[in-house]
Amino acid sequence: MKQSTYNSLKSFIWGIATDCLVDVYDVGDYRKIILPMLVIRRFDAVLEPTHDAVVAAKKKFEATGKATDFDPALMSIAGQAFVNKSDFTLTDLKSRTNQQQLKKDFINYLDGFSANVQEIINKFHIRNEIDRLSEQDRLGLLIEKFVDPRYNFSNRDILNEDGSVRIEALDNHTMGTLFEEVIRMFNEETNVTDAGRHFTPRDIVELIADLAFIPVQDKIQSTTYRIYDGACGTGGMLTVGEEHINKLAEGQDKKVSIHLYGQENADETYAIARADMLVKGEGQEADQVRFGSTISDDKFAKEEFDFMLSNPPFGTSWKSELKAWGDIKKDEINDSRFVINYDDNPEYSLIPNIDDPQMLFLANNISKMKKNTELGSRIIEVHNGSSLFTGKAGQGPSNLRRYIFEQDLCEAIVAIPENMFYNTGIGTYLWVLTNKKEEKRKGKVQLIDATSMKSTLRKNLGDKNCEMTEPLRRKVMELYMAFEDADPEYSKVFPNEEFGYYQVDVNRPLRLRGIIDENHLSVFREEGKDAEMYDFLKEHAVSTKESMNYNVFASDIEKAAKSAGLRWPAKRANALKKFFAETDENAEVVLDKKGNIEFDPNLKDSEQVPILYEGGIDAFYKNEITPYVNDAVVDSENAIIGYELSFTKYFYKPVQLRSVEEIVADIRAIEESTDGLLASIIGGEV
Repeated sequence: MKQSTYNSLKSFIWGIATDCLVDVYDVGDYRKIILPMLVIRRFDAVLEPTHDAVVAAKKKFEATGKATDFDPALMSIAGQAFVNKSDFTLTDLKSRTNQQQLKKDFINYLDGFSANVQEIINKFHIRNEIDRLSEQDRLGLLIEKFVDPRYNFSNRDILNEDGSVRIEALDNHTMGTLFEEVIRMFNEETNVTDAGRHFTPRDIVELIADLAFIPVQDKIQSTTYRIYDGACGTGGMLTVGEEHINKLAEGQDKKVSIHLYGQENADETYAIARADMLVKGEGQEADQVRFGSTISDDKFAKEEFDFMLSNPPFGTSWKSELKAWGDIKKDEINDSRFVINYDDNPEYSLIPNIDDPQMLFLANNISKMKKNTELGSRIIEVHNGSSLFTGKAGQGPSNLRRYIFEQDLCEAIVAIPENMFYNTGIGTYLWVLTNKKEEKRKGKVQLIDATSMKSTLRKNLGDKNCEMTEPLRRKVMELYMAFEDADPEYSKVFPNEEFGYYQVDVNRPLRLRGIIDENHLSVFREEGKDAEMYDFLKEHAVSTKESMNYNVFASDIEKAAKSAGLRWPAKRANALKKFFAETDENAEVVLDKKGNIEFDPNLKDSEQVPILYEGGIDAFYKNEITPYVNDAVVDSENAIIGYELSFTKYFYKPVQLRSVEEIVADIRAIEESTDGLLASIIGGEV
């Protein structure tokens, strides 16, 4: 659809809202009416050409008195995966002048839709608003506006008598784009900031599809492929994915059968996704778009898919999922998608922090990868930067990255420009995963910095102020396909282990000096709550004032106590250390009863040792620690493996500072341009 036609349609929808709903609904509630009416008009426009034939057939079926469910036959006549068997179209209803009759006929019209459309209408809850619209005399006005013949809501072009296109068709993805744009406009008016939360702009969807299919286009066969999106929103990712693979297959003279699967947990977006599937004439596909939370209510458990494209929510809490699981705690999750058997650990957790669910969606997709096909599975998923580095070694996010890299699943990560989405300006990344890498990519990861590849929009769409045009997307794919031969300014290739590290504890010996003086005795008397020990220390050990060897100090006190007939259990030994010892870097090292060095908890530190560090942990200790802290001890036996990465580290371009000569030259040029004015002013002051 031409941009001018789309803009006209968008303005038309907004105009309907302001003309028909003002003084009846708050601006924030406009969407409750406009969105379902938009979808209903979409169905109506698609069914309009066959409506008379459908009604005639219905009357014949009713006359026989035999069939009770003739929707399937009527769908065949309509040529769609849905039907409306009422006697009216919306155009018929616009002529009603009696509000009560209009209300009755509109309800009958809605009831005439087939069951698959009824579910969609119910998700919009539009029936709850009919009384109010009718009472305020707005229902007829709404219908009249939506059937304006100057606008085409059908998936077919409206033609002139000579066969030329008068009004072009509204394709499914443009319908989804229009739907999301209307949401954004309504939310913008009420300062709601979630517009675009579930929507990926067309340019990014196109890039995602390119990354999914172009690298394997030569391997596409005449067979069936399944495409899945666990956060499908309005279904745009699925629709564009299907378009791409069909186009590539045709170029290879292959005939493919594509099945689409999606899950969505927001009423409105779920409804529009199912509506788009129905309008495409794919009733079975619509049934494969299911409602519910992918995280806590996986509608495709144990199923596998060839391609998984997704833009999951990020930066939002998923506490509600814990309630859906039975009001459990995070560490009680036992879902096999998120807690796996790996690295000799049957409870290896991939679970991220409670305030960000995006990596749960990635783990979900990984659990659905095909293993027994030549192509395997490909995953393209949008993430923000936190998925690259959040979580310490051993925590869920790091564990998931570790699993991905150690299993050689990550083919590439592409950094895309900021301000690409409607509701956020943050940087985002496309993760490209596959379990069937081509030979040259095995054991390696490609990082592509596409942050500068953007074209400025003439008008901002929310926070979106730029786009990736087709030539820019082609440039990204050229970098991707060139792999190790790509321009190093934008693309770098590393072994998987480049992003791995050992997290090791670095301990320092505990060094204490023992000291008994009036200050320490006074504190012990107030806090120690042991008058007998206090009296002993004051009377018998006051001569032992200070020792730089705590082991000797404590041993001497213990011997003196026992000689004085004072019991010396562990409690008193601990009290001695607590109240009569101070850390001192010049003191001797403290040893436990077995002669092992005790470590100072206040000096404990940890280091990240790169997995690729030559010589490993021992060499790192020798080269990076002991020259600065010669008594440090590294706990290499309990090292934990972690993975993280930073695009800044690999693509940072320092700002070139100007030379002194350049600065002086600029100053002189400025001075000359003022004809010596500065010199005269300064001279005058002197």
